[in-house]
Amino acid sequence: MAIEIKSSKDIEKMRTAGRLAAEVLDIIKPHVRAGVSTAELDRLCHKYIVNDLDSIPAPLNYLGFPKSICTSVNNVVCHGIPSDKLLKKGDIVNIDITVIKDGYHGDTSKMFIVGKPSVKAQRICRVAQECMYIGIKKVKPGIRLGEIGRAIGAHAIKNNCSVVRDYCGHGIGLKFHSEPQVLHYDDGKVDQSPILEEGMTFTIEPMINLGGHEVSTSIVDGWTVTTKDRSLSAQWEHTILVTNNGHEILTIRDEEFL
Repeated sequence: MAIEIKSSKDIEKMRTAGRLAAEVLDIIKPHVRAGVSTAELDRLCHKYIVNDLDSIPAPLNYLGFPKSICTSVNNVVCHGIPSDKLLKKGDIVNIDITVIKDGYHGDTSKMFIVGKPSVKAQRICRVAQECMYIGIKKVKPGIRLGEIGRAIGAHAIKNNCSVVRDYCGHGIGLKFHSEPQVLHYDDGKVDQSPILEEGMTFTIEPMINLGGHEVSTSIVDGWTVTTKDRSLSAQWEHTILVTNNGHEILTIRDEEFL
């Protein structure tokens, strides 16, 4: 399947959706603390997306997902379903936000640390963020898509971490998920991967584990993905546009200085 090239009109709408998704992560930050449930975080994000942003939370009812955001705590890799379980000091939690505005999607996530983290928790959050930024810095017209995953995988290995292989980044626009699939590791086929062109949009969202890369999906809810060895996992995500001479992060937050 061909990778869609966005028009200038498409790109402006994606900039708006991306900016709004980033805004949700900003507003939820002061609420992520010990004693708060992830269900409450979901409620606050849903209310803000619908009422304040006049937008749609993309995860809600997507393929049956029951909530408006994903909250993945500690050894949960991705697709964590918000619940009444309370966050406690030392937890790390990924909050994944996807906003639909005027039909276009903005998709982003970041790690939050509750209270004082352990050394291991702090390290996996840092390495995962570094992996994302390293992948983003590779993006420009003319490179092979697989160079992104090769760079990310090398950094994870250098830091004695592993990259989850069951999930990847994805094309995004009017559709939540489309071509291309953006691998976050070297699959040995980098030279056969697509060449990036101006106007492509996709997510880079490496999931990095302290232990092995193997994961399991809950047979109870069919969504929650955890590390098979119960090790900590962290993920960061941005929506990226390929520009004429590099890239633009459509979901960048004010706190980021790149």
